[in-house]
Amino acid sequence: MGILDNFEKGLERAVNGAFAKTFKSGLQPVEITSALRRELDTKAAVVSRDRILAPNRFTVRMARADFERMRTLGPALIHELTQLVQSHASSQRYQFAGGISISLAEDASMAEGMVQIDSSNVQGTVAWTPVLDIEGKRYPITTSRTVIGRGSDADITVQDTGTSRRHVEVLWDGARAKVRDLGSTNGSQLNGAAVKEAILEPESVITIGRTRIVFRVLAQAASVDPFADRRIDDSPGRNDMGGFWGPAT
Repeated sequence: MGILDNFEKGLERAVNGAFAKTFKSGLQPVEITSALRRELDTKAAVVSRDRILAPNRFTVRMARADFERMRTLGPALIHELTQLVQSHASSQRYQFAGGISISLAEDASMAEGMVQIDSSNVQGTVAWTPVLDIEGKRYPITTSRTVIGRGSDADITVQDTGTSRRHVEVLWDGARAKVRDLGSTNGSQLNGAAVKEAILEPESVITIGRTRIVFRVLAQAASVDPFADRRIDDSPGRNDMGGFWGPAT
């Protein structure tokens, strides 16, 4: 089993573990992740020697009881599922016609505990959504400057006495991200090395004190509503920044 396979299995365990208390019976999140992987592998089509096109729009159908439990998690579950789809596609060298869109739908014909995936290829605008994963919580980056530290005036406050009140900041210009140490007492690390300022690539790990911060960029369909029954987005696709966020298409 390769590194990416291990990473995907880890994601599946994380998705299932993060929501285990909510799902003591019925459909489990890990069953959805497995179904999405199977759907990608089944529907992936070779369109040229170096291009394998996979579906990018998914509707996850389930019984009403399962749907009601899932929807209580809101965007958190959709973000985790989107990340897993991205990871699996990367490991298999699949490409998408547009951003990834995942929605949940209630299906009266299905029994509790069952899941069905409907998928299609839809060309559309990709919305690159940067996020920070910190101590099991996900923080979307919504401004150009996000300060992290233990102080109440930080944009993201961490409960870590080894960090300064305003320890680091993450800068985002809509296409690229940087991390910058703000003169902290104990310093900062990026992927295990001391850092003052550096470009952040997807899956970069920032360490401040005992706190681990993972920077990720999710390729989603523009104007995603995770629980909408249908999505309409026929605008032209955009490039992926020349491969900065992943293999160029």
